[in-house]
Amino acid sequence: MSEENKPTITPPVTPKPVKESLRQKLRKTQVWRSMFRHDYKDTPKNRTLAIIGNVFLHLHPVKVLRGAVKFKHTWCMGGLSFFLFLVLLVTGVALMFYYRPTAEYAYSDMKYLQFDVPFGMLLRNMHRWSAHAMIITVWLHMFRVFMTGSYKPPREFNWGVGVILLFLTMFLSFTGYLLPWDQLAMWAVTVGTNMARATPFLGHEGPFGPQLGMRPDNDVRFALLGGTQVGAPTLLRFYVLHCIALPFFLLVFVTVHFWRVRKDGGISGPL
Repeated sequence: MSEENKPTITPPVTPKPVKESLRQKLRKTQVWRSMFRHDYKDTPKNRTLAIIGNVFLHLHPVKVLRGAVKFKHTWCMGGLSFFLFLVLLVTGVALMFYYRPTAEYAYSDMKYLQFDVPFGMLLRNMHRWSAHAMIITVWLHMFRVFMTGSYKPPREFNWGVGVILLFLTMFLSFTGYLLPWDQLAMWAVTVGTNMARATPFLGHEGPFGPQLGMRPDNDVRFALLGGTQVGAPTLLRFYVLHCIALPFFLLVFVTVHFWRVRKDGGISGPL
């Protein structure tokens, strides 16, 4: 056999060692293996178990319609409302460190916060503008839900919960309006609480109020003000409502609201 006709022998190619990624190295450590016994295969069943078994993720449905999460359908107003509520919680707790709910100190504390506390003006304005934005997003969320027919069965109960959340949001804004304790706040709350006198059954000027024994010193306006006019007891009552009572009820109803979204099949799809 000639040299030209001899078969060419190709030496075996030694495969290059595959470099492990940082994630793969992390999964082999004792710390990781002590926390996670085994990996989950990416299957529909395991995805469902991961959602249901998580303390936070279980509030959301396992699956949602593709069209239901598009911006043109939801406007993201529900999520934005909840995000703004979290901003208000964080900034509100920070503001409580610099505020005393008494007629003697409330106004001066606000001025001290604005002009002497580092980033105090930013902190107060974040709380104030987040409150305004939350009012807008909650109203737009209700409008979107109505226009897309998301209040219809089986979601009519959650629509009622949303109406309660709308009322709590408006009442939170109203109670927070008095806390700066300036002339604008005092007269705005005076006008607002004067309307309570005409509340049916509960106001001394409202329908059936006088028949039920309502007077200026025992009706719903008196309960809100702690007296017959805006004063120091009003400031304390509005502070307790704004910082403790109303946020607690809002958190309860927000939790129920999210839970019902999951139980009702997720976000409603486009009509």
